[in-house]
Amino acid sequence: MDDHSTSDELLLSFEGRINRPIFWYALYTGMIACMVRLVVLMFWVFVLDAIFGTGVTSVHLNIYDIFNDPPSFPFRIGFGDSGPVWLVSTLFYAGATPFFVFAIRFPTATAVKRLRDRNKSGWWIVPFFTAPILLGKVRDWLGDSYPADVLMFVLVALSLWGFAEMFCLRGTRGPSRYGPDPLAPLNRGPLAAPNWDQLREQEYVRRRAGPSAGA
Repeated sequence: MDDHSTSDELLLSFEGRINRPIFWYALYTGMIACMVRLVVLMFWVFVLDAIFGTGVTSVHLNIYDIFNDPPSFPFRIGFGDSGPVWLVSTLFYAGATPFFVFAIRFPTATAVKRLRDRNKSGWWIVPFFTAPILLGKVRDWLGDSYPADVLMFVLVALSLWGFAEMFCLRGTRGPSRYGPDPLAPLNRGPLAAPNWDQLREQEYVRRRAGPSAGA
């Protein structure tokens, strides 16, 4: 695992390729980061409640709300009628927006880099992730019918294919159009020659003439 795996570049950058272990590590790290941000966001809600005196009446969290018709914010808080509710709501969404930008960007960026390691365009994220969600919504609208069963089959097939590509299969061996192989050994190159003359640095012991020690 290289040095960039411990930086924000791993979670948020769309550049380069990542192999399977780093992809798993990125998902784990990203989920921990999201949980920490969610705790901070909940603390922010109670701070607003303590400052402005607006009671919290409901809490709603569903990431799939962005696929509703019309789309809605995945995390919503209901406040009471007391106090400046409009100001509290504005401050809440101002603090919540960066959290959800991170929560959407980090899995997208890591998935794109993993797909590139498989020598696939990042647009494959659409059939592997977005399409199953949308097909599930359409299936719910169709109800219990034959077209709904067909959509269910397609949904499961795309999900299994995407899981195999992202989590199970090895990346492309060697460099590709998306960058070098993450598993390739580092090329450190030949050792540099010393910048001094070894012959001149050698010391010669001058032997003295005379009888040997055993004489």
